[in-house]
Amino acid sequence: MENKELEEYTAEDLMSLLDENVDAIVMVDAKLNRYRSLSRKGIFLDVLDETGNYNDLIEKLWFHLSDSGQEITDDYKAFISYYGEFKGKYSRRLKITTKKSKTPCVIQMNVYPLKGIDKYVFIMDILDDEEYIEEFMTTRKVKTIQNTYLFSMFVDLIEDTTSSISVTEISDDTVKSTISYSQWRLVTVNMIWPESQEQFLKFTDPEYLKENLAPGNTISFDCMMKNLEGTYIWVKLIFSRAQKADDDDFKFVFMVQDINDDVQERMATLKKFEGLVHTDPLTGLYNHGGINGEIHSAIDSYKNGGESVSLMMIDLDNFKTINDTYGHSVGDATLKTLAEVLKQYVSEKNVFVGRWGGEEFVIILRGMSDDDAFAFAEGLRRTVEEAEFGEAGHITCSIGISRLNNKDSFEDVFNRMDKAMYYSKEAGRNKVTIL
Repeated sequence: MENKELEEYTAEDLMSLLDENVDAIVMVDAKLNRYRSLSRKGIFLDVLDETGNYNDLIEKLWFHLSDSGQEITDDYKAFISYYGEFKGKYSRRLKITTKKSKTPCVIQMNVYPLKGIDKYVFIMDILDDEEYIEEFMTTRKVKTIQNTYLFSMFVDLIEDTTSSISVTEISDDTVKSTISYSQWRLVTVNMIWPESQEQFLKFTDPEYLKENLAPGNTISFDCMMKNLEGTYIWVKLIFSRAQKADDDDFKFVFMVQDINDDVQERMATLKKFEGLVHTDPLTGLYNHGGINGEIHSAIDSYKNGGESVSLMMIDLDNFKTINDTYGHSVGDATLKTLAEVLKQYVSEKNVFVGRWGGEEFVIILRGMSDDDAFAFAEGLRRTVEEAEFGEAGHITCSIGISRLNNKDSFEDVFNRMDKAMYYSKEAGRNKVTIL
């Protein structure tokens, strides 16, 4: 455009300058859910169609992960319609990624509602690096400190409103939304792990919060929640009530904190120690407490309509002689070898194996008839007989089996199994007896 004196510019000139210098001008009819691009340049040729669905435009602009064009999971798209209503002028910065570029572009968006009608004008510009790099670095420092907070918003329970919504994975800025608190609860519950949904609804219930949270206090609970990519992660849901002089003023800050890494690490540590508690340190099998617990669990399951249960005890023959002849180190090595034989024999079978004590081992069999259990035990007896036990050479074992009956207690079935094993000993060892 021709360079004129300041006084010479007309309103028409200014409109022409706007068209030349602004990267995109979009007219929106919110009532019809439509938009029309009046002007578009640069990346907006890829981002905007000439005309299109307004909700699709909102989704393109900010319903994706902040630093990429990756779409968020469909569950969160239920919020889109609440983000497209503007009652006053609005401005924010967004990051968008086109199909042609993997690097997000920063744009400045300004929205101008037209008075008296459900129409808006969107004016959007791509920002040059120099314009936002300093601000970006500052925001990045803050985000490093606050990166565990995925979501936050301000809630007024009396007015049933939400405000200052911030979804850090979408944008560093807070956004305007017309969603009420009650609407937010009913949409968000679908992102909560199904088994925790009832607890979520109780925890976020307005009456529950009014009764249980005094001014200035905070409550929270941990659960699994679907993130923007559709994966369930561990989060901490936090409500903090604002400190107000009026006890009937129920305003809260709600936050979702990402605690997934901490919980996973804690669970792995607990699993490790749980394993140590129930594991025999010499053989790596269940210890006495561990296999005892599995026996009781199997009995309870059977009596509640589960699979049949048989118990098997294996006792090494003449083990005392091995200790007396070769020493306890060889005895320990023999037990470790037997444990490996047991592990390999029961591999991929529906059984549990544990060391009951000394040279005695117990196996829990599920879903086997008496004939199947006897055949299983005979195969194991032959396998032990054929195995090489190092310095101890070849050894044998005696086995006793008992099948659980409906009226049996733990002591009943265990005593029969123990008696069956001693019958095998008395019959000359290296035998299987079932009672």
